[in-house]
Amino acid sequence: MATKKRPEVLPELTETEQDLLWQMEHGYQLETDSLSSDPVLRGLKDGEVVRPASANRNTVKALEERGLIAPAKSNDPLKIVWRVNKK
Repeated sequence: MATKKRPEVLPELTETEQDLLWQMEHGYQLETDSLSSDPVLRGLKDGEVVRPASANRNTVKALEERGLIAPAKSNDPLKIVWRVNKK
């Protein structure tokens, strides 16, 4: 008997998490220090830096644990650049 695939259901995202993901999908990259704290959004076109007021280390950690973002290579060993996982 064939088993049915259950659709993946993501837990509800907070407004802050939704905002970070939207920004990352629309021309910004998320950067943190090596401890995943002090998140900043950097514009890919102009290098503009935006500090999300309500985002913190726990926001980044929650998005990583859900598999929505992943660390990418960075030239600076004290900085982590995050990318959106495309599924």
